[in-house]
Amino acid sequence: MRLLLGMILLVWTACSEPADNSGRPAGAPVSLAKTPAEPSPKPSVAFDTDYLMGRFDPAKHPDFALVAASFASREGMYLRKDTYEAFQRMHEAAKHDGINLLIISATRNFDYQKGLWEAKWTGRKQVDGQDLSKTIPDPKKRALKILEYSAMPGASRHHWGTDIDLNSLEDEHFLTGEGKKVYGWLVANAPAFGFCQPYSAGRTTGYHEEKWHWSYTPVAAQLTQLAAEKLQDRMITGFAGAEAAPAIRVVENYVLGINPECN
Repeated sequence: MRLLLGMILLVWTACSEPADNSGRPAGAPVSLAKTPAEPSPKPSVAFDTDYLMGRFDPAKHPDFALVAASFASREGMYLRKDTYEAFQRMHEAAKHDGINLLIISATRNFDYQKGLWEAKWTGRKQVDGQDLSKTIPDPKKRALKILEYSAMPGASRHHWGTDIDLNSLEDEHFLTGEGKKVYGWLVANAPAFGFCQPYSAGRTTGYHEEKWHWSYTPVAAQLTQLAAEKLQDRMITGFAGAEAAPAIRVVENYVLGINPECN
């Protein structure tokens, strides 16, 4: 009788414990889902269209921090605190691998972006060796030329405090030598820290590829979704050349024309 009970108990135990063919050591925990690099942070000030369009001073915003000179090419740059903390973790990991990451551009609010845009629009700053105010008089065509690499004020991801330009603004820098190593490291490792390249190769709309431009997805994806819901071309105003925004469909083609992996 004892032998029979023992055999029944052995069969019941074998049936109640499914086989584990995963190769894990016995008793190892099982992951039920992928955990993102960082949970989506909650802003202390709610996002709205003014935030989307950079109509605030990052130096006075409670969610922003001054970037330390050791991480930047110049003083006076700001990032969202969540983005800055993630960048510092990424910077440390890159340094461990012999890679130096240097922020050369961070948050640019509406007024800052307006200065950059209008310098190119009026010819104060040449584009590809041209004074566009003379060589491209048509507003839509001139705007499209500037939009190859520069955003309209009110329509730039750099307004958000989630986006950074790293090391160089020249594509050639990242094709050889140290620049190629930096870009290769970012492609392989930046996603683990929440960063994505929004202007990647192969897109059919938007800006040219920017190997230097990286976006903190846990926050930027929220803002991209808000832009899709709330931002309209008619809202892109207040600077020279703004009249071209609706014809270009700047929100659809530029604000939302990003690498789908960044959504």
